[in-house]
Amino acid sequence: MDNQQHLHAETQAIRIRYAATPAREHSVPLFLTSSFCYPDAETMRAVFADEEEAFIYSRFSNPNVEEFVQRMCALEEAEDGFATASGMSAIFSSIMAFLKQGDHLLASAALFGSTHTLLSKYLPKWGIQCDYFDMRDATEIERLIRPETRMIFLETPSNPGLDVIDIEAVARIAHERNILLNIDNCFATPVLQKPILHGADIVVHSATKWIDGQGRVLGGIVLGKKSLIHEVYLFCRTIGPSLSPFNAWLLSRSLETLYLRMEKHSANALELARRLQQHPVFRQHPENVKYPFLESHPQYAIARKQMSGGGGIVCFELPGGLDQGRRFLDALRMLSLTANLGDTRSIASHPASTTHAKLSEAERLAVGITPGLIRISVGLEHVDDIYADIDQALRQSAS
Repeated sequence: MDNQQHLHAETQAIRIRYAATPAREHSVPLFLTSSFCYPDAETMRAVFADEEEAFIYSRFSNPNVEEFVQRMCALEEAEDGFATASGMSAIFSSIMAFLKQGDHLLASAALFGSTHTLLSKYLPKWGIQCDYFDMRDATEIERLIRPETRMIFLETPSNPGLDVIDIEAVARIAHERNILLNIDNCFATPVLQKPILHGADIVVHSATKWIDGQGRVLGGIVLGKKSLIHEVYLFCRTIGPSLSPFNAWLLSRSLETLYLRMEKHSANALELARRLQQHPVFRQHPENVKYPFLESHPQYAIARKQMSGGGGIVCFELPGGLDQGRRFLDALRMLSLTANLGDTRSIASHPASTTHAKLSEAERLAVGITPGLIRISVGLEHVDDIYADIDQALRQSAS
């Protein structure tokens, strides 16, 4: 790897690369190979014995994947990382590499639907128990910690309700008790928030979202201290949630524009949120529009302290509930209706009937996922066009 650690992070996201081949190509080529060769038997033995560093097998190491990992390490200011085939495989690996039967996990109640299912339905099968705390009341964390608690897992901002929690405060609680703090930084990306600098031990991403940014490929990554990532590496090389070289190549290219994209996503989202608060549907209750950098957001001060931008997600609560939500989605002309987020194209979704449909109604309501909640992933189109489409759909759905 050609690391240049003296450069700014956004420069490293462009300039860190795997060493050029003898052809001296300017853009890193694809290394579409399952395995790697050695000049002699002794070198091969030494590599497999961990006496020498070299690529062995693309299930756990590949030049394209390594370049993506090193770029992400530079952005998150992490010592090491391991890339996976999806965001959920990254979350699963970041938990199972450290927890065992009899351990206890403490998680924020506001989580992505699939993460909630993993913690509630599948971890108990391996004898790992999980409790949930309200992100709006961090004092619950200390009350719920047990002697066998080994990890705290949370999203901030959360999906989809955009709840924000003070990472440094949670880190103090965790580290006083020798508990790992694992943070899903998908919504903020390392451009807007660096959890490790605030005390997180592990950071996970669904690279499928803002990191790719164009709705093309799946990917995930786990980042943290080298000693912790070594445990993730040992776990993943055995179970094999491998990121493909091609997807790693695409994701690495996407990192070169991540700073520019997140600045534009955030600017569009903030402008959209401000306009929506003045819309006739929300004028009487502007708090029904939620965005971390709106002063009406309950955790606005925390968001401003630990984030450099509010991100690209805006949520709002329609007074007409599920029926109005469906009418709103059906009335959209430009925004896409799809399960993804973090795309150049703006996306609208209804979390209660899609991403969080597997949760019970009580579980959804406990974290603010009401029948009328709409999540907008704000794209890179002109903000006037984004607002115009939402405006006409709001007017149609309200009639």
